[in-house]
Amino acid sequence: MNLDWYNTLNRPYLTPPAGIFPPVWGLLYILIFVSFILFLTTSSIKSKSLGIFLFSAQMLLNIIWSPVFFYFHDIKLAFVIIVLMLIFLLFTIISFYQISRISAYLLIPYFIWVCFATYLNYGFMNLN
Repeated sequence: MNLDWYNTLNRPYLTPPAGIFPPVWGLLYILIFVSFILFLTTSSIKSKSLGIFLFSAQMLLNIIWSPVFFYFHDIKLAFVIIVLMLIFLLFTIISFYQISRISAYLLIPYFIWVCFATYLNYGFMNLN
């Protein structure tokens, strides 16, 4: 990924160095994967279809955020996407909690990071 454009942007306060993002996302994706597997394999009489839908929706939003921000340079659309991702993630956590509390708890660091990323996206949007 070419970060030349990103490197020219005015940065919001608290923007971490670029080297922080790969290990943080690596750890978060492990937690996300484990959470989803636990959710799917937990025995429950309750339907898991809503949780699967919400999880899939927030992951799709997660996947499309990077190209919108870094490739298309559309900071405003990226902000809309990340806010929607945050909303779907919150509802995913609530849905997972009804089936597997551990699955829900494993998504909390991800939720906190997406809150922080939303702050950063908002800052980039306002400063550029």
